[in-house]
Amino acid sequence: MTVRLDHTIVAARDKVASARFFAEILGLTVKPGRGHFAQVQVNETLTFDFAEEPDPRGTHYAFHVSEPEFEAIFDRVKARGLAYGSGPFSHTDGRINTRRGGRGFYFEDPNGHLLEVMTVPETGS
Repeated sequence: MTVRLDHTIVAARDKVASARFFAEILGLTVKPGRGHFAQVQVNETLTFDFAEEPDPRGTHYAFHVSEPEFEAIFDRVKARGLAYGSGPFSHTDGRINTRRGGRGFYFEDPNGHLLEVMTVPETGS
């Protein structure tokens, strides 16, 4: 059996609002139901489980997407007026990067998590 990440917990001041933000930006949906987590199905095998945390610490999440998905996500980020940038330490410079022959950018969610979207994977997957 291949080791695969099944889920990760994302700390948020408001789990439902954070899950909705994440889902709307990435073009995903929040799973129905109530409970300890607000879940977003990222792909067939991975959920992001948003949990209430009064003082969430920023974490980095990187997503490999297709060119059309990149365009759609980038358009949604710009439509919301979110600051974005070309690198983890320049995530508000208003530029995209072209590393590894693809395109990528970074932006923060409302809890200070740094999200990265890229068309060529960092890991070679």
